Amino acid sequence: MRVEETFTVGRPPEVVFDYVTDASNLAYWQTVHTTTEQLTEGPPRLGSRFRERLKPPLCREVEQVTEFTEFVRPRRLHVHIVEGPFPVDGSWSFEPDGSGTRVHFVADGQLRGVMRLLEPVVSRVMARQFAGYHRNLRRNVESRAPVEETPASLRNAAVAAGERHEGANQPRVESDGARRDND
Repeated sequence: MRVEETFTVGRPPEVVFDYVTDASNLAYWQTVHTTTEQLTEGPPRLGSRFRERLKPPLCREVEQVTEFTEFVRPRRLHVHIVEGPFPVDGSWSFEPDGSGTRVHFVADGQLRGVMRLLEPVVSRVMARQFAGYHRNLRRNVESRAPVEETPASLRNAAVAAGERHEGANQPRVESDGARRDND
């Protein structure tokens, strides 16, 4: 299965790349994520691993482990699914485009079991889902003034403003920094 999308974000590649690779931002743009835990120490880099919990539409909550298997700041990122029920990797490339960034995304992988039989339907659903995620990404990154452009400030400003984005499973962040699922 393969899904591709190209879109632009009105911020420099470094800002977009840093937002995408900051695991604390993940649920704010890929809204099926309920929690993300970094398993490796230090800042995001090649080999960084994460345990993610997802609640896809019409499915039970699942867990997956991902790894950055390509990390070339601010040009390329490849996320490999190490463990999990949906073995579809994602690659993003970030290129300067005027004062912004042209992002090219590819999701690629071999579905298993019943999902393999439903590949044409699953591909269409995933294409729509990622298009929504990328609209969230663009909106989150572009909605902040350039002075505030750090991943933490983008996330904290969105939370303080009570912003909600596409997706029913958007977690909330409490004042103590703890994430809670919305009911």
